[in-house]
Amino acid sequence: MSADKTINKWLITITVMLPAIMEIIDTSVANVALPHMQGSLNAGTDEVTWVLTSYLVANAVILPMTGWLSRVFGRKRFLMTCIVLFTLASLLCGASPNLATLIFFRILQGAAGGALIPISQAILMETFPPHQRGMAMAIFGVGAMFGPIVGPALGGWITDNMSWRWIFYINLPIGIIAMVMCAFFIFDPDYLRQKASALKIDYWGIFLLVVSMGSLQVVLDKGQQEDWLNSPFIITFSIITIVSLIALVWVELAHKHPIINLRLFKNVSFSAGNLIMFVVGFALYSSIMLIPLFLQNLMGYSATDAGMVMAPGGIATLITMPLVGAALASRDGRKIIFFGLLLGATSMFIMQGLNLQGAFWNYTWPRIVLGFGLAMIFVPLTTVTLASISREEMGNATGMFSLLRNIGGSIGIAIAATLLTRYQQFYQTSLVANVNPYNPVWQMRFEGLKQALVSKGITASEADTKALGMMYGAVRQQAGALAFNRIFFIIGLAFLIIIPLLFLLKRPSHAEEGSTGH
Repeated sequence: MSADKTINKWLITITVMLPAIMEIIDTSVANVALPHMQGSLNAGTDEVTWVLTSYLVANAVILPMTGWLSRVFGRKRFLMTCIVLFTLASLLCGASPNLATLIFFRILQGAAGGALIPISQAILMETFPPHQRGMAMAIFGVGAMFGPIVGPALGGWITDNMSWRWIFYINLPIGIIAMVMCAFFIFDPDYLRQKASALKIDYWGIFLLVVSMGSLQVVLDKGQQEDWLNSPFIITFSIITIVSLIALVWVELAHKHPIINLRLFKNVSFSAGNLIMFVVGFALYSSIMLIPLFLQNLMGYSATDAGMVMAPGGIATLITMPLVGAALASRDGRKIIFFGLLLGATSMFIMQGLNLQGAFWNYTWPRIVLGFGLAMIFVPLTTVTLASISREEMGNATGMFSLLRNIGGSIGIAIAATLLTRYQQFYQTSLVANVNPYNPVWQMRFEGLKQALVSKGITASEADTKALGMMYGAVRQQAGALAFNRIFFIIGLAFLIIIPLLFLLKRPSHAEEGSTGH
């Protein structure tokens, strides 16, 4: 470790946070721009979500391999390669002429970006002494949350004022600065340098990992479009996913130098922490996808305004994270996670009550509650889950941890999109039953609309048709709002269901050390 002792730990922190922030911004920046991409690339709603999910699948394939790739190529060289590839892929995403090309370069971008977060976390966990790790993860978390705050707001502003292509071009200057800093301030620790030569390449592990993660993502992305298990296409890919995952587990447990070290899951605390992170990923990604959709499709918000609703929640997280990091040195992280999960559930139950008459603040403040909750989940959960992992396995552990968050996110997005379509149809059918000429409320609304149109100089027969169209539009909007409400309620339940898993998390011993050492 001698090489990096001479370098200030805060310089190392800034260096590893830059590429991580760039990667995280890119996960959320595209959400707000989806309707614009749909228009300019002539794609349906189902197809355009591939822009988000293709990125996540490439991430999913690379994440668990991060520790292994760091050992094979050397961590510094691997990190620098990822930054260069990510920056280049961003440029090509912005220049894409059609949806297929954009998705291809998003896959490349996701593959390069996948390793950035686990490597950054592993370097930080090594750079800071044990009792300061809570603070290190909080600093990293501030950087990580900077993405979801800046992402949607920046994405919205750029999309409205320039073009969605610029949401990718903004990575270029950050990528270049990160590259230069990495060259000067990051060094490989000794244990990584010694082990690389002895490694045998686990070809079957790589193959099965790519097949299982890739086919899982195809199932999640295309499931709704193809009507899930009614489609031979989805059934085939589901079988491939299950078989390749079983084979992957068998191969990895038998291999001397596995590409992903599944033996880490013997550690109950590590397993429980990963499962909690999986569900949090599910809840977080699905809610972050749903809120802008609700505002833009039902409320007529612009991309910028939708981004502005999201931003205050991120600021709440940003303010809370350093406080949580400081508290972790002397308090039990599990109790902090418990309150975080309660706040997450509360915010979803508030959103369940949203309607089409709400003002800007009605949609903003539940997002702020969620922001406080996330700060109280992410920092302690990362610290507690990784506390019992050895330095040699830290790269593997951070990779698996991020992978489960992302797979949770992919499943969350897929389920939310499916439920949205199903519930909209269900509620529309229920509401249409009340829309008939014998319903006095309907008659009053219909006549009122008709008179308003006639007074504007429209003929009676035209006013009839237009008023009917407007009434149908209102029914569809109400059905949409009810569908969103139901899904927010389900996400709220997901936050509560994982609370019992907190009992399986081990309290890290350094928490006590930290408290006595103050």
